[in-house]
Amino acid sequence: MGRVGSAYDNALMESTIGLYKPELIHPQQQLRVWNARQEVETGTAAWVQWFNHKRLHSATGYQSPATFEDAYHQTLDLPRQAA
Repeated sequence: MGRVGSAYDNALMESTIGLYKPELIHPQQQLRVWNARQEVETGTAAWVQWFNHKRLHSATGYQSPATFEDAYHQTLDLPRQAA
C-alpha cells in the first residue's frame, strides 16, 4: 500500500485484486462456496504461489513473475541481498 491520497500507489493492488477475485473467489466456470475463512486464506496462499511461479504473463514475455525477476537480477550482475 502506498501513501494516503495517492491514487497511483493503489493501482498495482487494484489490478491484482481484479485478477484474484474472478480467478479464485468467484470463478465463472464453477460455483465455488467458501465454508470458512481458513479456506479462503489457504486458497489465497496457493493462488499467490501459482500467480508468482506458474502463471505466464504477456507483459513479461510469457514468463512467470519469479522467472522474470530472477533473469532481471542476473542482468544486473549484482549480488542478491538476503531477505
